[in-house]
Amino acid sequence: LRDGLRNISIETYNFHVNNEKNDFANWVRDVIKDEKLANDLRKAKNNEDAAKKVEKRIRDLEKKIYK
Repeated sequence: LRDGLRNISIETYNFHVNNEKNDFANWVRDVIKDEKLANDLRKAKNNEDAAKKVEKRIRDLEKKIYK
C-alpha cells in the first residue's frame, strides 16, 4: 500500500479519496482491520502524505514486534 500510494498519480488518488469517500482508509479498516491506520489515512492531505502515514504505522508495529 505504501509503495502504491507513492506511485499513483494525484488524479488517481483524488478519484479514490475525496469528500464523498476514502477507499484506502475504508479498505484498511475493513480488510486489514487497522482502525488507527484507517483514521490516519482519513487525515492525509495527498498520496505522499498517506504513504508516509503507512510507513510510520509499519515502523510502529515493527517496534512492538521486535521489542
